[in-house]
Amino acid sequence: MAQESETLRGVFEALQETGLLLVTGRQLSSVAASMTLIASILILTALTGSAALAAATRQEAAGAELIGTKAPDWEGAEWLNTEPLRLEDLRGKVVLVRWWTDTCPYCRRSAPALNEFHARYARRGLIVIGMYHPKPIDRLITASEIREAAQERGFDFPIAIDRGWSVLRHWWLDGGRRSATSVSFLIDRHGVIRHIHPGPAFHREVVRGDEQPSRDFVELDRMIDQVLDDPN
Repeated sequence: MAQESETLRGVFEALQETGLLLVTGRQLSSVAASMTLIASILILTALTGSAALAAATRQEAAGAELIGTKAPDWEGAEWLNTEPLRLEDLRGKVVLVRWWTDTCPYCRRSAPALNEFHARYARRGLIVIGMYHPKPIDRLITASEIREAAQERGFDFPIAIDRGWSVLRHWWLDGGRRSATSVSFLIDRHGVIRHIHPGPAFHREVVRGDEQPSRDFVELDRMIDQVLDDPN
């Protein structure tokens, strides 16, 4: 700090000699303090900017920019256990779409929550849709294998297959830097996205040291109930 003060003093004295700075010697200590304050402000501004950037990145990963927008259709999806569904035909229903795959431990842990939502809210107008996407993306898997995986998880709601991730890209991945592919969208009766769970897991069970999935379950449950109650 002493060396920095001497450097500042030398700079200011040189500027005084040239007439570019009209500061007396007694004012140098005050000027040095001011320069230190300015430097502190610049550092704080940089840190604040970094925090703002980090917050924006988190919002992007969570898909915050999609809330309140119309959900696109899922053109290109294959349907496994139902006639082909169109989002347009589900107007008047609340729709929960979850991307899942059979090799994902987070998807397996989230399966009971999907079954619970389906059992508890179907009568009130909730349609749960499991959108299967293979991992890796070019993995070859038959419809019968996907059906077996769905049955193993107890899924009793419509299952679609998103080979090549074309729907996932259109809905999610092309929109920014995302942290997971196992995303869930909650869509209201008018086709508007009201809530997004960006993945990877949500479940009722509280795991010590990893409480976020249980908090996410509570929030998603609350949002489903709220959107179902919305008369508009």
